[in-house]
Amino acid sequence: MKIERFGEQGIRIIFGQEVDEETAEAVRRFFLYVRSLKITGLIDIIPSFRSCLIHFDRDHIEYDDMAAFLSGIQDDWKKMLLPEVQRIEIPVRYGGDYGPDMDFVCSYSGLSSEEVIEIHSAVTYRVYAVGFMPGFPHLGTLDRRIYVPRQETPVLKVPQGSVGIAQFQTGIYPFESPADWRIIGRTMARIFDPGQAPYSLLNFGDIVRFVRS
Repeated sequence: MKIERFGEQGIRIIFGQEVDEETAEAVRRFFLYVRSLKITGLIDIIPSFRSCLIHFDRDHIEYDDMAAFLSGIQDDWKKMLLPEVQRIEIPVRYGGDYGPDMDFVCSYSGLSSEEVIEIHSAVTYRVYAVGFMPGFPHLGTLDRRIYVPRQETPVLKVPQGSVGIAQFQTGIYPFESPADWRIIGRTMARIFDPGQAPYSLLNFGDIVRFVRS
């Protein structure tokens, strides 16, 4: 666990150099434990692939005091009992009008569309982070056989529910938006609903599998 300053009112806690299950579990354990403490001056804690970002209020606590506190709870957060994660299946319509970048993925990988679909839907993914826009899940790890680069120039608009892949990640666009991931399908599932708690269908740590529909 490495603690470093992040701007004037931030601290980043780094748990490893690799994006893997062990690091993800440490991030999740720390995130849930610190969130449960309701620390005075803590504004927000944001988990990600291998770190947590803590945003604090300097009117209530200084960096050195927050860093010292976090260093002192290492033995405590490691004992945090983790609740069960959600295991969710997401129906996807692959290719055609739903997946306009499928041809590129096939050309880049040397695979057929059926092989791409089979590989993408065979893997169980973990939500390693939620961000970029409300509810956007960053899911990993994508099979190396369907690794593709991001778009050099983002497209201006993809439909809500678009399922994309980029490098070793896959994700779902909760809203119509610009995109630089390669879109291979679309789900009709509502990924984020601002009018109904808990708002986001997928949360940090959840387990996801895509199912062809």
